[in-house]
Amino acid sequence: MTRQFHVVLWILASLWPGLLLAQELRWGFGPADGMPYAQISDHALLGGFVFRLGERIAKDLSVSVSFIETPNKRIEESLKNGRIHLICNSNPEWMVDASAYHWSPPLFEEEDALLQHRDTPSIQGLADLKGKVLGTSLGFAYSLPLMEAFANRDVERKDVRDLDTRLNLLSHKRLDAIIDMRRSLAYELAARPDAPLVFSPWVVERYRIHCAYGSQLPIAADRLDAALQKLRDSGELDTLLQGEQRRAGLHDR
Repeated sequence: MTRQFHVVLWILASLWPGLLLAQELRWGFGPADGMPYAQISDHALLGGFVFRLGERIAKDLSVSVSFIETPNKRIEESLKNGRIHLICNSNPEWMVDASAYHWSPPLFEEEDALLQHRDTPSIQGLADLKGKVLGTSLGFAYSLPLMEAFANRDVERKDVRDLDTRLNLLSHKRLDAIIDMRRSLAYELAARPDAPLVFSPWVVERYRIHCAYGSQLPIAADRLDAALQKLRDSGELDTLLQGEQRRAGLHDR
């Protein structure tokens, strides 16, 4: 071997760990996200739609992926400082500085819904919540009318650490209602067939779910956009999501 070839090998060897690291996607997930989106144990993501999607995208783009727990109140800071590269259960309206991020094509639609105790009067709209206590997720923004009702103290917001705790409090009538994504609530109800809980007929808000990419994303944003759109347009995103819902014996609604 020539001396020059040895030099080239040494340079490549010294750069290789950095090249590998640059191709790792640091994928954020929220500790308050329940199934079918996130199956979490001891702060680690073990399954759910977000996990399956991350694994699929990593395979399609030939990169590695690591899943990093990111509380709602730290999502924007984490995207900006590179602690995470993206998070895929989000919407621009939930971000303070939405223009700072690249937003993927919409993945699917969701809605915020209420659960209430079956022995209480039906909550038909915001007026029926006046004077009541609503179980919420810490750091999460809801529809503007509901946020205004919290600010005006027309409705008491009670942040509870996780959905399981909210469900237990509601079952014992220590909350008047709880709010979450409909799929998450439906998943939990299917897993608790004896729970004395029912859906309110009121749909609080409908919205689209996107991925938000930070500026330190290690691959081209348009590559990631194209991979996600291909999965969506082929129906594979719906298949992934429905597969997680079937774990609790229910189908998409």
